[in-house]
Amino acid sequence: MNPPVTPEDTMSSTVITNIATLVTNDPSLGDGSPLGLVRDAAVVIEGDRIAWTGESSKAPATDNRVDAGGRAVIPGFVDSHSHLVFAGDRTEEFNARMSGRAYSAGGIRTTVAATRAATDAELEANLTHYLAEALRQGTTTFETKSGYGLTVADEARALRIAATHTDEVTYLGAHIVSPDYAEDPAAYVALVTGEMLDACAPHARWVDVFCEKGAFDGDQARAILTAGKAKGLLPRIHANQLTYGPGVQLAVELDAASADHCTHLTDADVDALANGNTVATLLPGAEFSTRAQWPDARRLLDAGVTVALSTDCNPGSSFTSSVPFCIALAVRDMGMTPDEAVWAATAGGARALRRDDVGRLSPGACADLAVLDAPSHVHLAYRPGVPLVTQVWRRGVREV
Repeated sequence: MNPPVTPEDTMSSTVITNIATLVTNDPSLGDGSPLGLVRDAAVVIEGDRIAWTGESSKAPATDNRVDAGGRAVIPGFVDSHSHLVFAGDRTEEFNARMSGRAYSAGGIRTTVAATRAATDAELEANLTHYLAEALRQGTTTFETKSGYGLTVADEARALRIAATHTDEVTYLGAHIVSPDYAEDPAAYVALVTGEMLDACAPHARWVDVFCEKGAFDGDQARAILTAGKAKGLLPRIHANQLTYGPGVQLAVELDAASADHCTHLTDADVDALANGNTVATLLPGAEFSTRAQWPDARRLLDAGVTVALSTDCNPGSSFTSSVPFCIALAVRDMGMTPDEAVWAATAGGARALRRDDVGRLSPGACADLAVLDAPSHVHLAYRPGVPLVTQVWRRGVREV
């Protein structure tokens, strides 16, 4: 009698060979740099994992062979900050801002009204549309948040919808004070830390808060994140985007995985990030779309802070799903080198999600990768706006 067939017995292997430049993000491989560059390289995929990386001439035998044609291969982008469960857009607000006119469209409240009015099917269709858009540009792992419902039912349904598409789901009932509680912010904080949290926690991994003037102050943010932690959610925080404030220090104090935006930082904020475990996630699409001051990535990197790059894709302040675009902005306007920006958008994003199975192409990692129609990853910044991603593999399957 033959032994039963196991998944390992039927798992096929594929080698992608003739890679001009392979970014592994493993310093023990290739040239020993943070990117772990391997020239004239190959990658072997078994099932949904990377089994081997190295020089093409040394690649082991496999069931299937794919010729990269002298192109570069990088890890799939890890977009660790997005807001994709929403309805409507804010074209008029953007047009007014870019035209230099004063405009009071209500900002986030405009999206809240449209999101509340949308059906579940409409919200999911919108979400999948932007996920497909991001995938075509090389994003294989993404985080997304609630925050456009601001009622118990609407926040919970946003998270339920998001959780069918990613494990990296963030409860952001504390995006702004709900318009329904404009006269009683304390009551809204009580809702966010009580009934809303109870309804949302089963569908989320993370808890977030917009700690900013006009949103939630330091004490409110601490109460919200602490309540989320008590329910088993891990903290992250919108911090120091519009002005100096307590957000970054609070993030480090609470061991948040990421402090996001980090545009206005004191020396003490930078020191705290450098000496803690919190990643500084920079979101240049927001500065581009609002004509705001750029974050100083060079200052953070020189201080030894771990930096991630993400899109902040949302309909108000950063309506882009393109990580390559954010890489180009970071290199041009934030003081990053091309190598640093690519690392931040892959391995850095993984650090911001406290993941070690994505953002790298070394044995044991998820087989998530992008093939560029260029010989080097540097072309992502060198050729801004050009759609260089020509193949995307996710969990060992070519999807683009």
